[in-house]
Amino acid sequence: MSASTASTASLAGRTVFRVGYGALQLERLHDRRDEAVALLRRAVELGVDHVDTAEFYGFGFANAVIREVVGSRDDVLVATKVGADPDPGGPMPLRLAQRPEQLRASVEDNLRGLGLDRLPLVNLRRLDTGPGLRPAGDQVVDLDDQLAVMVALRDEGKIGAIGLSSVTIDGLRRALPAGIACVQNAYSLASRDDEDMLGLCAAEDIAWVPFFPLGGAFPGLPKVTEEPAVRAAAESLGVTPSQIGLAWLLHHAPHVLLIPGTADAAHLEANMAVSEITLDGATLAALDAVETRSNEVPLG
Repeated sequence: MSASTASTASLAGRTVFRVGYGALQLERLHDRRDEAVALLRRAVELGVDHVDTAEFYGFGFANAVIREVVGSRDDVLVATKVGADPDPGGPMPLRLAQRPEQLRASVEDNLRGLGLDRLPLVNLRRLDTGPGLRPAGDQVVDLDDQLAVMVALRDEGKIGAIGLSSVTIDGLRRALPAGIACVQNAYSLASRDDEDMLGLCAAEDIAWVPFFPLGGAFPGLPKVTEEPAVRAAAESLGVTPSQIGLAWLLHHAPHVLLIPGTADAAHLEANMAVSEITLDGATLAALDAVETRSNEVPLG
């Protein structure tokens, strides 16, 4: 028996191709803007119709490239995020910006950077779970206060839909009355802590958009491409372990969307091709049996 996947799914009320593009890696082309523009144009040619970005990606560089390539065209959904701002002079390239007034300012920054009157989808990065920073001091803000400003911005027409990122299942449940379009959490074949939340999203028609879909982004995180079952499947099908890791996500649940990022055109094409990979029942069973390990690696 073989398992195939639908090529499209719903995101913020739109039907989109299930493989999008994450713009973080565009900053690697900061000094080669023409290459960055060409890469994103190629992504759109290959079928990308949803792009994930943030004003702090390359200190506005990613948004500037998206503005040039996508502009205000309505056939490419641009999803951005708030909860952190660029911090070029700081110890890290970003600083937390969790307070309601900071969220509003971040939305305005993204509107300017992208050249849009309305952001189709804005993800609120909560930082309650997953690897990375944890809020402290005045950056510890109640979710209800954050949702209030996000809903107000939606009512004002500045954003179209609200998503959540790095959120717990309890946080998602609290947020449901506000209307949540997607959840972005760290999730991969080797780190499936959020299986219950993935199920809740399916029940509520919320898109599941995992970041770190291959794990390994920080030391200590399990790497999908090192799993023997993944390597065996890749060898059997004549594809790369990375492609197997991404294809498994598409097979795992129909509301999963991918936003893999790259600064390389060949890698981009390999990422887009995962939608065409079919995993048979035996292969899926072997991959499903991979042990899951925690994604919790706080950095501060």
